[in-house]
Amino acid sequence: MEIKEFSRIKKFFRPLTSQRMGAMELLDDAALVPIKKTDSIVVSTDALVEKIHFHSDERADFIARKALRTNLSDLAAMGAKPFAYNLGLILGKRKLGNIDQWLNLFSKGLAADQKKFGIELIGGDTVTSFGPTSICISIFGTPNPEGSLLRSGAKVGDGIFVSGTIGDAALGLILRSNSSLSYSSKGNSYCISRYRIPRPRIDLGLALGEVASAAMDISDGLFQDLNHLCGASDVGASVWANKIPLSKEVNAFVTKNKFSIEQVITGGDDYELIFTAPVNKETSIFNMARVTKTRITRIGTVQSGRGISIFDENGDIIPVVKGGYSHD
Repeated sequence: MEIKEFSRIKKFFRPLTSQRMGAMELLDDAALVPIKKTDSIVVSTDALVEKIHFHSDERADFIARKALRTNLSDLAAMGAKPFAYNLGLILGKRKLGNIDQWLNLFSKGLAADQKKFGIELIGGDTVTSFGPTSICISIFGTPNPEGSLLRSGAKVGDGIFVSGTIGDAALGLILRSNSSLSYSSKGNSYCISRYRIPRPRIDLGLALGEVASAAMDISDGLFQDLNHLCGASDVGASVWANKIPLSKEVNAFVTKNKFSIEQVITGGDDYELIFTAPVNKETSIFNMARVTKTRITRIGTVQSGRGISIFDENGDIIPVVKGGYSHD
C-alpha cells in the first residue's frame, strides 16, 4: 500500500468511523465489532460497477449514497436494523486525475447517509485500477426481534403488497439518457432522482416483522423479484396491473404510451419492498403505512402452482417478454 493511500484513508474515511463500533481508526487489519444481546447478525454484500450500475459522469456523492442505500435496502428486506458497514473501493483510471476531489465528494455522500440511517464505517480497502471504478459494501445489522423476514414464507391466499411507487427509477434512467422524451422538468428531475438515490425502507422492514410472511426488496424489477420470492416459497402469484402503484410522473408517460406497464415491472432499481402477508393482517399493514409514512398497496394474491400472472383491468393476461434485469 503506498503512502498516499494511507493519507487518503485518514483524510476521507477515518472521520466516518467510531471507536464504539470497533473500527480502531482504520489502523488495524480488521474491526472488532461488539455484539451484545444477540446470537446472530445480519450481513449483506452488494457491488456497483461504473457503466453498469452508475454513469461515469455521475456526481461522486450520488454514487456513494446509492452504493450505501442499495445495501441498506437488503437489510430492510430482512427487517433488520443496520449499524455498520465495510467499504471496498476500486478507483478506476477515469478518477485518478482528480482522485482527492472525487474522494472528498464521495466521502461527504457517505457521511450524509451515515447520519440519516445511524450507521458507521468500520473498515474496508481502497485500491486503484486501469478498469472501471467499482464499489463493494458489506453491511451489518441486528435481526428483527419479531423474527427475520425471509423469501420462503409466502402461503397460498396471502396478499401481495409493495411499498412506494414502481417504475420511477426505470423511467428516470431512460430520461437521463434521452431528453427528447421530456414530460416536464419537474417530472424528469423526480424520476432521475429516484434512479440516482434509492429510498431504503428500513422503518417499514422493522415493522413488518410482526405481520409479513415473506419479503424482499425490488432491485431487478417487480416481476423478476416476485418470481424469486415465489420460487423460494414454492408458490405462484396473480397480480393486477391496474393496482400497481405509479407516481403521477410515471402515470403520465404510461397514459401517453411512452412507457409501458411491462417496462414498469421489469425496469428495476425501485428498491421498494415487496412482501406477502395473510389478508386478515391488512388493517395492521395499513396502520404501519401511516406510522412509517410509507405508501403501501396490495397488488395481488399468492396462488398455488408456479409462475406469475399479470392481469389487465379486463382480466386478460399481459404477456411479459423481458423478465427483469440480469447480472450475466
